[in-house]
Amino acid sequence: MGEWRQVPIAPPLTRILRPHLDKFCTGPDGRVFSGIHRGELASITYRRAWDKARRAALTPTEYASPLSRRVYHLRHACVSTWLNGGVPPTQVAEWAGHSVAVLLKVYAKCIDGQDQIAKRRIEDALRETGDAEATGPGAAGDSDRA
Repeated sequence: MGEWRQVPIAPPLTRILRPHLDKFCTGPDGRVFSGIHRGELASITYRRAWDKARRAALTPTEYASPLSRRVYHLRHACVSTWLNGGVPPTQVAEWAGHSVAVLLKVYAKCIDGQDQIAKRRIEDALRETGDAEATGPGAAGDSDRA
């Protein structure tokens, strides 16, 4: 306890949270949501709220599945989204409170569809180098170019 870190928040969520904070403020310890006596929110309270939200948002089949069954799954979804969005692992690790080694050990299997993006970046980097060389001797149009 006592540790904190800055983490980005999506604009749509910011638009929801700002009115909440204007109306209710934060708890004495800075928490957005607090318990009855302005202390830590009991875990059973948010587990019940999460279950109710899942039931309302998911189909009966999805609700019966392990899909986001625990609130903690939101953390995994968030970190996976950041990684799949191309946020550098060093930044994601900082936001998530992990070392890069732990982050990659836990989340490497969640990174999907990065092959084509990585290949395109390599191609672009090589093209940029090639473009600089193209203005020198042996540039396009020279008869001795293979």
